[in-house]
Amino acid sequence: MSGNVIETVMGAVVLVVAALFLFFAYSTSQLRSVEGYPVTAQFSRIDGIRDGTDVRIAGVKVGSVAGEQLDPKTFLATIKMNINPDYKLPEDTVAEIVSSSLLGDKYMSLEPGGSDKIIPAGGEIKYTQAPANLEDLIGQMIFSQTGAQKKPGAGGAAPGAAPGGAAPGAAPAGGAAPGGAAPGGAAPGGAPFGGLK
Repeated sequence: MSGNVIETVMGAVVLVVAALFLFFAYSTSQLRSVEGYPVTAQFSRIDGIRDGTDVRIAGVKVGSVAGEQLDPKTFLATIKMNINPDYKLPEDTVAEIVSSSLLGDKYMSLEPGGSDKIIPAGGEIKYTQAPANLEDLIGQMIFSQTGAQKKPGAGGAAPGAAPGGAAPGAAPAGGAAPGGAAPGGAAPGGAPFGGLK
């Protein structure tokens, strides 16, 4: 009987600790949606962006993604964001989809410009940048390294070399050098080596 009571108490303690851990993780992860004024932005692709994704300025959360849809005319993805009313976005703000790390989640990063005009509620961020495709980057890196391993001119004659592998300016194989010794070892105008005039 006492064993069942101990197991029950231990189970309750584990559940309380798990609930506290989940509450702490939720409160520190900034997963809560932000209530604020809506703005939109269009991208050619929005890989990794979904409802509730953070909208950050300088790494600080200032809003969240409220929805996405495809424009039937331009076939661009339209992102709707809710921005904290404490932050007014200049008209030349740039919206960019970036990753928190190499394999981390993506979020919406805003780079405010220096314009005096402010994007109104329901306005649009005109300057956007789509996320880079990791697969394409890896493929480009692999192919560029493969091409760099091929040595230029491999298997061919060295630049400036004469046909047949002879050095530039050298006499043909088996022949005498111009102005040099005659065939057979005789000096020009003289007797053969070892002979008399």
